[in-house]
Amino acid sequence: MIENRTILFLHQNFPGQFRHLCAALARRNRVLFLSRRSPNRLPGVQLLEDAPHREPDPRIHPYLAGPERAVLQGQATARRLLALRAEGVRPDLVIGHTGWGETLFVKDVFPDVPLLSYFEFFYSATGADVGFDPEFPADPDAAFRLRIRNQGLLSCLEATDRGLSPTHWQKSRLPLAFQPKIGVIHDGVDTDIAHPSPAPSVTLPDGTRLDSGVPVVTYVARNLEPYRGFHIFIRAARRILADHPQARVVVVGGDEVSYGARLPEGETYRERALSEAPIDLSRVHFTGRLPYATYLNLLQVSRAHVYLTYPFVLSWSVLEAMATGCLVIASDTAPVREVIEDGANGCLVDFFDVDGIAERVAEALRAPERFRHLGEAARQTILDRYDLKRVCLPRQLTLLAEMIG
Repeated sequence: MIENRTILFLHQNFPGQFRHLCAALARRNRVLFLSRRSPNRLPGVQLLEDAPHREPDPRIHPYLAGPERAVLQGQATARRLLALRAEGVRPDLVIGHTGWGETLFVKDVFPDVPLLSYFEFFYSATGADVGFDPEFPADPDAAFRLRIRNQGLLSCLEATDRGLSPTHWQKSRLPLAFQPKIGVIHDGVDTDIAHPSPAPSVTLPDGTRLDSGVPVVTYVARNLEPYRGFHIFIRAARRILADHPQARVVVVGGDEVSYGARLPEGETYRERALSEAPIDLSRVHFTGRLPYATYLNLLQVSRAHVYLTYPFVLSWSVLEAMATGCLVIASDTAPVREVIEDGANGCLVDFFDVDGIAERVAEALRAPERFRHLGEAARQTILDRYDLKRVCLPRQLTLLAEMIG
């Protein structure tokens, strides 16, 4: 048990992946969290704000814009840490996300304080997201740009005492020399909240009420974009609706771009996908982003949840769908296949096989009883391997205690 310690978190989007860990530590410790300005709050967690003093110089070499942004963020974080040190604050442990530069200079300010760094993704022009989808080919500079983009991550890998990755595949993307000090512990799913319902129902923002009597197909992403296979899904959805006249499709997500190439001003991937061919919009519900409770109710109602992704960071949504006992039909890509075994706790399909995806969903809608055991097995997988309170959080706290001890 960790008690009476000062723990400092670093993440530009408070609280990010650290929400549950912060809440657990705040019960018996002083928890400080350095982040950009945020309306979010957690009981017992002291939020400290920082921000870079400027944007990258527009005249800089294009490869260096990302690294300069990380240096500026690292510099802003370091200045805040120096101020804390001048006030007499010396944390017992620093925990930070490495994606935006916050952890770059931590060991220069607090060289004797253990640093645990969260490594979400190491970039490469081969073997992962870049070049995966021939419909959106990488530009010729991608390999050069990504090599430079990794420079900050390499510095963090060298300096950190220990590291965390949420999946084994994401860890495997890191350079071999650093992998021995990286542990694999997922952020965890709260299965007390994400659970099946005996009588599921949900009311969508447009007032539509859905329950288990309606054959509902769901798709969820932070934003509707190629990285999460939205263009593939909407093509499959046309076939699903044609095959099953009673089916409803519910699409959750925004119209911004989280990953990959941005479109010209005013265009969205949703509009582009819908312009390809007609689809019955009276049976397709685009909800935007939903309140968390509504989102979970939707997963409970869903008869088939489609999760498609490039080989990239694993979404929380696929694990939450599994936790609700939903049948998940997912792309046979890394790191999805680390979680789902085809025919055992879900269905894996070729990311690009529009007809194959549509047919598997149609089968699930026609004969849900044939697939019910997969949903039950999916929830058991989450309970056994990804349960927040019983698996992931205890493992995280054990690691922290070892580092402090």
